[in-house]
Amino acid sequence: MIEYDLHRLGWKSFQDLCHTVIGEILGQEVESYLSSHDGGRDGAFAGTWIQDGQEDLTGSFVIQCKSTSKANRSLRPSDVKDELAKVRTLVESGRCDSYILMTNFNVSGDRAAEISDMLESEGVKHCRVFGAEWLNLKISESSRLRRHVPRLYGLGDLSQILDERAYKQSRAVLESMRDDLAKVVITDAYQRALKAIDDHRFVLIVGEPASGKTTIASLLAMAALDDDEEGQELSSPKASLIKASSPSDFEARWNPNEPTQVFWVDDAFGATQYERDLVRRWNLVLPQQLPAMLRRSARVIMTSRDYIYAQAREELKQNSFPVLNEAKVVIDVQELSIEEKRQILYNHIKLGHQPQSFRSEIKPYLEAASSRPRFIPEVARRLGDPGFTANLPMRESGVIEFFDKPEALLRDTIRQLDANSKSALALVFMRNDRLESPIDPQDAEELAISRLGGSLKGCISALDAMNGTFVRLADSGGDRAWRFQHPTVGDAYASLMAENPEHIEIFVQGSSAERLVRQVTCGGMGLQGAVVIPTPLFTSMAAKLRDAHSQWGHQGDRPRRGLSSESLESFLAHRCSDSFLHEYLKHDSSLVDRIASPMPMLDVGSETALAARLLEAGLFPEECRARFVEEVKRLTLDATDTGVFTHKPARKVFTSSEYNALVEEIRSEMLPKLSGIVREQLSSIISDMTAEELGYSMVDVLNGLKQPFGDDPTALRKIKRCVEEVWEWVEEQESEQEEDEPARPREVARAAGDPLPQGDRSIFDDIDADE
Repeated sequence: MIEYDLHRLGWKSFQDLCHTVIGEILGQEVESYLSSHDGGRDGAFAGTWIQDGQEDLTGSFVIQCKSTSKANRSLRPSDVKDELAKVRTLVESGRCDSYILMTNFNVSGDRAAEISDMLESEGVKHCRVFGAEWLNLKISESSRLRRHVPRLYGLGDLSQILDERAYKQSRAVLESMRDDLAKVVITDAYQRALKAIDDHRFVLIVGEPASGKTTIASLLAMAALDDDEEGQELSSPKASLIKASSPSDFEARWNPNEPTQVFWVDDAFGATQYERDLVRRWNLVLPQQLPAMLRRSARVIMTSRDYIYAQAREELKQNSFPVLNEAKVVIDVQELSIEEKRQILYNHIKLGHQPQSFRSEIKPYLEAASSRPRFIPEVARRLGDPGFTANLPMRESGVIEFFDKPEALLRDTIRQLDANSKSALALVFMRNDRLESPIDPQDAEELAISRLGGSLKGCISALDAMNGTFVRLADSGGDRAWRFQHPTVGDAYASLMAENPEHIEIFVQGSSAERLVRQVTCGGMGLQGAVVIPTPLFTSMAAKLRDAHSQWGHQGDRPRRGLSSESLESFLAHRCSDSFLHEYLKHDSSLVDRIASPMPMLDVGSETALAARLLEAGLFPEECRARFVEEVKRLTLDATDTGVFTHKPARKVFTSSEYNALVEEIRSEMLPKLSGIVREQLSSIISDMTAEELGYSMVDVLNGLKQPFGDDPTALRKIKRCVEEVWEWVEEQESEQEEDEPARPREVARAAGDPLPQGDRSIFDDIDADE
């Protein structure tokens, strides 16, 4: 049996848990009552209760919940004395044949018998007293119950809850989640996400910053690890958790021989701003590898900010992987119910780090705070942390402003930090939200610390002091790094950086080119969350990029350093003004010649986007443009790549006459012999991809070929027939029969402990009670 800290739940959450237990464990549908007008009943049901090993009970049942906020407290007869008169009234009205008392107090056998005798003396026919030990036992036995009330994961010993092997593999990630799990509230978004992962083994959670995406992802990850699927032996090992940080990490760590892996990818398409390079790499992984992973019972959880996903979806190959849309769950903080907001705020204040005096002083204003339209969970977390409330005016208007203007207040809080704390945040920011521990700053970073008024020793102390407030020390499989506690801290720091030109110069000098191209724009490009490099710094920025790119791939057998061509080209194509492109070409005049010969996979390659961007800026000479067009035509007619029809930048490089001529050449020359061209391509490709993966790749090419022939049924029939031949070829190549697709997990119904109606008793009633 696992012991859970049930005393930390609060009266309302404990009552909800009891109703869920009644529904899940005892199999009864419970009618709930308002807290202040319950007439001695927190819930009731009528009918027959079939008990294991005991006589069946029939009639009207009353449920009463008694909670304490003190650990290891034993129930005494005096604790239920006030209920006796209410019980007598219920018995006389015929509404209480049996009485169920559920409590997080410890209850001995003798004490349970004594309390039962007291209640039965008032006319109750049967009485059952279920104390903390019984609740702990039932929670320990039921993974289904824990999945519906995942807050329990934060109130128990994770090493006991999970299979030992799975816990060891996932320990670093799970331990960092434990405090957050103790504070979670089950919302409609969680229920929808749980259904998506059960139905599809995949979920993409999209929402605005600080809306609770990562919290929901952590709940799903824990529930997936704890899931005893139908027919699974209790002794069989459960899943292992992998916190993937990139498409390559995702791809490399999948083990087909370990089918129960759970992959969690936070901020899949960029942490605070859209990163096209990530989408390009996901386009290489998702359409082929992900379906194979899901068929073999792996589960995948992804999150993204809404504005980032809105940009990413334009370039993601969603047609190749439709479950991206089918299993997408959008979090809308405006849809949080008032009960959910109250419970979220309660948990963060009660289980945060604020002293009792603060909780007592702020208690009168919490109802107003939880009703604010701009209420978001991350701001509730900050209210529970003394690091964010040192200057909070303790009046209702001050608390309301805390929720209504969180961005401005967070920036003001950072401004008031000491020099070492600001310098420490600068280090985390300059390392793109991943500052390896122990800290080994580069020369330029030490210079930046000095110019900001800090010291290395002071930064180390400041990081320790801010751990859990502004930053956190994350441990991922032995790799420890300092990260922002929440991405919005990085957002606020970026906005402060942009206010001071001196700080931007420090940032440019102290950051690597590889990090800069993911965090800045050269000129105002309207990219949310990016630091804007002003015109006076263009020359030094261009020189830094050129020097970093010249170092790429020239390290012999050692790991590559510097800035890759793909990263540089993507940055120039999407994050730079015309004037910066002019400046960069002064430093790297060979660039336009290099991109005039694009590689296959035009829709994910960086050369195509940059060619279109330079053409738009008047910086792509005609000779280079013509060479680019000829190469794209060759790729198309060879059935290597049809991105010219699916990728807008590739189309932009063509003139109208060149594009029309290519379509006619395909119609007259390519389509009549398309079947042979496709067979030759499939047979000549040298790749470590499976036949099925090659088939998907070729079908992508053929689907692109359909685009210019949407009104030509003859052409479409020829292409459709070639698609069928591709799958016939795949079947020919498969040496083993494809495994049967595993049965979908059962659909999970909404928990019986849905939020109860709110009565006159405030949920914040015991928020300042001592444990």
